[in-house]
Amino acid sequence: MSNEQKERFKGVIVAMNSCYDAHGEVNTEAAKALARFLISKGVNGLYVGGSTGEGLLQSIEERQAILEAVIEAVGGAASVIAHVGALNTRDSIKLAIHAESAGADALSAVAPFYYGYNPDSVGKHWSSIADSTSLPFIIYHIPSTTGFSLTTNLLRELKRNPKIIGVKTTSPSSYELQQFKTVGGEDFLLFNGPDEQYLAGRIMGADAAIGGTYGIMPELFVRLEELYASGQLEQARNLQFRINDIITDLLQLPIYAALKELVRRRGIDCGEVRAPLPTLNQEHMPLVEAVYEKVMSAIAQLTPAHPRT
Repeated sequence: MSNEQKERFKGVIVAMNSCYDAHGEVNTEAAKALARFLISKGVNGLYVGGSTGEGLLQSIEERQAILEAVIEAVGGAASVIAHVGALNTRDSIKLAIHAESAGADALSAVAPFYYGYNPDSVGKHWSSIADSTSLPFIIYHIPSTTGFSLTTNLLRELKRNPKIIGVKTTSPSSYELQQFKTVGGEDFLLFNGPDEQYLAGRIMGADAAIGGTYGIMPELFVRLEELYASGQLEQARNLQFRINDIITDLLQLPIYAALKELVRRRGIDCGEVRAPLPTLNQEHMPLVEAVYEKVMSAIAQLTPAHPRT
């Protein structure tokens, strides 16, 4: 993969939330509207069907429909990474082949979970997905939910496959991210996962970042990236602190339901979360309103980022 191609996967990439109608069915029109909204705010790409997108709570057909809708709405204006992780390799490959035919730019997948897989079986799973298409593949490392922790030894083996171009690292350890970058090398892409350490991840070697809270405040993360890229680290740190104040409040709420309510307040109604994810109730609403006000206040107070002279 050329450096020019890899540039498509750098910057701010939003992990899109799920989109359902009033009956709980996937809503492709809402997905298109959300994709267009996010692209209009200057994000570099969209990550479809991941944790925030509730991909693992959807059927294969639902996941395919949402991905097709997003790709149509984006129209090449930004990169689209299709999360194709599933509980078995066969379903993941089916989703991967569809993603390639639909026009996705890259694939990604979590480790399989529930049965307690060893590194050899997870490595074969990821390799099989990567080898099923001509698209680049990004490992999704999220041990808190899968129970599987990518090791540097396994990564060293997997990176021999030229289709495996990077790792999305969603763990609290910036040291782990740095170690993955060291093993991967300069041409191997590292994506920061925890939104609350966007800046720390970039400083420790992440080439880009993928996150779910970006969807409610894309303007803040786009500006954070601009500040980091132009060397304005004090301003970047101050903005990260302000973002983290918002995230701290969000973590007191059912997070996926709260994100969808906040996206609705920003103009895109994507319905409710899918059961058994917890929903919001009236007791949550004062804090939801407070978070929304913090987001809009922070956006209103943004000032242009000026590059170093």
